[in-house]
Parts: sequence; C-alpha cells; structure tokens
Amino acid sequence: MVRRWSPDGIPAPIAAYNHLAAVPEGHELVVFAGQVGTLSDGSLAGPDAEAQARQALANIEALLGTLGATPANLVKLVTLVAGREHLPGLRAALRDTLGRWFPDGDVPPNTLAVVAGLATPEIVVEIEAMAAVPRRHSTGE
Repeated sequence: MVRRWSPDGIPAPIAAYNHLAAVPEGHELVVFAGQVGTLSDGSLAGPDAEAQARQALANIEALLGTLGATPANLVKLVTLVAGREHLPGLRAALRDTLGRWFPDGDVPPNTLAVVAGLATPEIVVEIEAMAAVPRRHSTGE
C-alpha cells in the first residue's frame, strides 16, 4: 500500500498530513482533476466551504471506487479555498472526512492554498488528488 511518512529532523507538519508519500511497486499514479462540491445533478452541495469540501471529498471517494480503489490509495491532495474566511468550514470537513478515512492518522500529504477565486464565484473549494492504483485496476490503457 502507499507509504506515507514525515522524516525525523524535518519540522513537524502544521496540520494533519505527512510530508512524503511513495507509490508502491506494481501501482501507477492516477491524477484526478480538481473536484468541487457538485452533486450528481451538477448543483452545488451548498454555498459554504464545509458543504462543498465534504462533497468534493465524496466525489474523490467515488472516483477512487471506479478504479477499484479506496482513500487508502491516496498519495497526495491539493486543496484550494477561495478566501481565508472559508478556512474554518474547510478544516472541519477535512478533519472529519480524513479522520474517517485515516483513523490511524496516516494522512497523505496535502497542500492548502488560499486563492483569490475559483472557476465561478459560487465555488469556494476545489480539491485535487493523486492515487496509487494497482495496475490491474487502472483504466485508460
């Protein structure tokens, strides 16, 4: 499975994540487009960062499922939030979802960036992902 760690001698992560992750042999790296908090009908899960982040993470989990994978296969996340005022809701969603996905605390690296805006003014959270998927489960070959 994916190996995640924070080496000794490096400053501790400032949130729930590890500094490094490695793709195991026999796996390939699958890169996910940024996921936003849209429901299957295309509407936003809500106007706030918490609802949108929860749905974006649910969308990532569903995409993983199409590959025969689970959140345990995640190698890296990149989280974008449109304004510091949305950080509390985003952090609540990340804490709850990542806590459920990784109860042992073995959370993948996650870069968080506060940006001026995303694709539309209504979208306040976007989350990209990378996963290590066993070659036999991958699609697109």
